[in-house]
Amino acid sequence: MRLIGMTARPGGSAADLLREAKGNDRAGRVTEAIRGYDSVIRAGQESAELAVVAEAYRYLSVLHHRRNQPALARSLCQASHKLATQLGNQLLVAQALNARAGMAFENGDMADARTLYADALAAGSADSALVARIEQNLGILNNIEGDYASALTHYEHSLDAYQRAGDDNGRALAHHNLGMLNADRKQWEAADAHFRQSFSLAQRTEDLHLQGLCLLNHAEVHLARGLFEDVKTSAETALKLFDKVEAELDKADAYRMLGVMYRETGRPVLAEARLQAALDLARRTGSVLSEAEATREMAVLCQAQNRNIEALTQLHVAHQLFSRLNARTDAVDVNGKREELESTYLQVLRNWGQSIESADTYTFGHCERVATYATAVARALGLDEVEQTTIRLGAYLHDVGKVKVPHEILNKPGQLSRAEFKIIAMHPVWGIEMLEEVEFPWDIKPIIRWHHEKYDGTGYPDRLEGDNIPVTAQIVGVADVWDALTSARSYRPALDRDSALGIMAKSQAHWRPDVYQAFMQAAESLGTPEIPVAEAAA
Repeated sequence: MRLIGMTARPGGSAADLLREAKGNDRAGRVTEAIRGYDSVIRAGQESAELAVVAEAYRYLSVLHHRRNQPALARSLCQASHKLATQLGNQLLVAQALNARAGMAFENGDMADARTLYADALAAGSADSALVARIEQNLGILNNIEGDYASALTHYEHSLDAYQRAGDDNGRALAHHNLGMLNADRKQWEAADAHFRQSFSLAQRTEDLHLQGLCLLNHAEVHLARGLFEDVKTSAETALKLFDKVEAELDKADAYRMLGVMYRETGRPVLAEARLQAALDLARRTGSVLSEAEATREMAVLCQAQNRNIEALTQLHVAHQLFSRLNARTDAVDVNGKREELESTYLQVLRNWGQSIESADTYTFGHCERVATYATAVARALGLDEVEQTTIRLGAYLHDVGKVKVPHEILNKPGQLSRAEFKIIAMHPVWGIEMLEEVEFPWDIKPIIRWHHEKYDGTGYPDRLEGDNIPVTAQIVGVADVWDALTSARSYRPALDRDSALGIMAKSQAHWRPDVYQAFMQAAESLGTPEIPVAEAAA
């Protein structure tokens, strides 16, 4: 094991040196803290103060873990555990196990973390302060897994134990995590109170890293409440603290928060600069979660600037990153974050579809209705959630190629000429060309290209027939026709329900029999759209 700057300091016991090193650590004097812990190890080994050496190994391991040096951190923590076991000191064994569990937790091995926490609780049951820390860590595990009731119980037990022990630093940690729990439950006032209490206690104990975490997570609450100046102040102060204690993993999240704040207050240039800084830091430190979240926020920024292709590219990257986290069962609420990402995908595609329709008075809201109808048909057909999501997203973009169709053809009040129809018939091809460089987590491109193909081979653009047409395209196709019939067009008024169903029945050869039957089943609840005059004139 390589120790940095191992220079024993003359005078003072190893225990005295440990107190000084811990003070430097809390105050963010990282270089001095590392040298101090190394001095403790050297002095303790020479004076046979091996319990103090075990403590120094543990504190040094946590410091290196914060600096994103996982291999060295694990090695030092294992050294602490081994020495404590040799000494037969159950308290030190429990403390080392607790630290190892925390590292396993942050590295994504939640099962290993839970086992280590249980072992630590058994070894350290006689020490109320340690029990408080372990209760708190178990609360974090429950919180991430969405078991908020159990998490709250663990946190409250932890806070009570810290209060009994008079441990202000522990109380600060407990209040911080209660703030996180209440923020997850959108109980903003309670979260605000806990973060303020935690920050005050962290200041009292001069714990700079915890102060930074309080400010950063409090900024999330300020953002949810629209208090943008408070977001800026908190995130900037947190960034300075993280820089001082060399907490590179946390700096990326502080930059992301600043980027979101600038985006939401209409300063896109600053927003992009801060989000790019977050991405650069996340990649440099190897934090997949931070990179995924910063990428998602960059996508939202691109979408707000109508940079739709860039937005979709960024969303695809973010989706891949969250998939990597899910594969590792990382110590985050991956499912919740993926649902949030997919909601962003939906919003980007919905907004893009609406922007396409805005040039055509008669088709405003068309993509939204087709998405709704198609999803109902997919459910009636028994398709799973992934297939339903694919169909909904494909429906939002099925007409994207119409941006290349001349306005006068889209809005022509009479019959299209043969030449004009040939132009209209190119929109599925143009849509695919526009999205050629974009990848999606869902297979939506076949919907865009083939939603006008017909089961009997009379459709366009490729004259596909039968089962050569993907079922997703067939479903969007039948929903597209239903909306066309039941909505007003430049060349005719909307048809009533019975008339539209009659035309669909005469044309049922255009769709797979099971798709048509699913449409008829869904049609009982679909109804016909009622579009307010104000919306139709938008």
